[in-house]
Amino acid sequence: MQPILETRNLSKVFHRGSLLSRDRIVAVDRVSFTVRRGEVFTLAGESGCGKTTTARMILGFEHPSSGEIIYGSERERWHPRVWFNQRIQAVFQNPFETFNPLRKVEGYLFETVKHYGLAADRGKAVELINSKLEAVGLSYSEVEGRYPSEFSGGQLQRISIARSLLVDPSLLIADEPVSMVDASIRMSIVNLFRRLRDELDMGILYITHDLATAYYLGGQIAVMFRGNTMEIGPVQEVLVNPRHPYTQLLRESIPEADPKKKWRGRISIAETEEEEYLRTGCKFAGRCPKAMDICRQQAPELYDVGGVKVKCHLYADKQKEVS
Repeated sequence: MQPILETRNLSKVFHRGSLLSRDRIVAVDRVSFTVRRGEVFTLAGESGCGKTTTARMILGFEHPSSGEIIYGSERERWHPRVWFNQRIQAVFQNPFETFNPLRKVEGYLFETVKHYGLAADRGKAVELINSKLEAVGLSYSEVEGRYPSEFSGGQLQRISIARSLLVDPSLLIADEPVSMVDASIRMSIVNLFRRLRDELDMGILYITHDLATAYYLGGQIAVMFRGNTMEIGPVQEVLVNPRHPYTQLLRESIPEADPKKKWRGRISIAETEEEEYLRTGCKFAGRCPKAMDICRQQAPELYDVGGVKVKCHLYADKQKEVS
C-alpha cells in the first residue's frame, strides 16, 4: 500500500550557549518511519523524548536539520507552509487553546469551509459541517451559537477533529489528543480514532506518552528516548514483549489494575534530561540496568530482532544491522 507519509533519517539539532561555548543538542536523531492509509502509527515516549519535535517538523513548524519528509509519492524538501491543508490535518493537546473564548465555535468551522471553497452557499456549508460533526458524535444544532466555555474539553476536542475532517484529509496527526480531557471520556475519543481509521481509511499519526491508549489503537509504534527511536514495530509485539531495556521500564510504569501490585511510577526525567541529550554513546546508558562499557562509548544502531527494530548493543551479535 502506498505510504501517506514517510520520514527518512529526519534530524533536528539545536544549539545552546555562546559562540565560544556551545552545546549541540540533537532533539531528533535520524528518525525513520512510514504511515499508510487505514493504519495508526504511534510515536510514544516520555515528555522530552522528541516525539512532538518530530511532529512539528512534519507540520512545518520546525525546519529539519537533515533528512527527508515524503508526502505520498512526492519527495518534498522542507519549505514554510501552513499546517492546515487538505492532505494533512492536526489535532493538538489542549482543546481550550484551539478556540478563542470570545468567538463562537461555529465560526471556525465556517471559516474552514470558506477558505477551501468546500460549499457553494451557507446551506450547503451547514450540511457539510453537520455531517462531520455527526461523524464525531455531535450535531450542528449542538454547536450553533455557542462559545468554547459552554463545552467540555472532550466536546471541544471532538469539534477540533470534526473541523479537520471537513477537507477529507488522508492523514490526521494527533498530538497528545486525550491528555487534557477527563479520564471518563478519554476512551471515547480513542474509539473515535479507531472508527476514523476503519471507516474513512485514514492514516493516523498518534503521539502520546500513554502506552495503554497506544496499545488499544494497535498498528505500529516507535518508542522514542532523547530523540532516538529505541524500538519500532507492531504495537502488540513492542508492548507485550519489549526488547529494549527502556521500553521494558516504560511499560512497567503503567499503573496495574490489581491493587496488590505496586506501581513504580512514571520514569522521572527532570534531573537527567540535559545530561542524557549530551551523552556520548547510548542516551539511556546512564539508567539502563543492562548497560555495558560499549554503551557508554558508542551509539548503537538499529537491529532487526524478530520483526522488531531495536536500537541496543544487546542485539549486535544476534542480528544484522537494519539498512
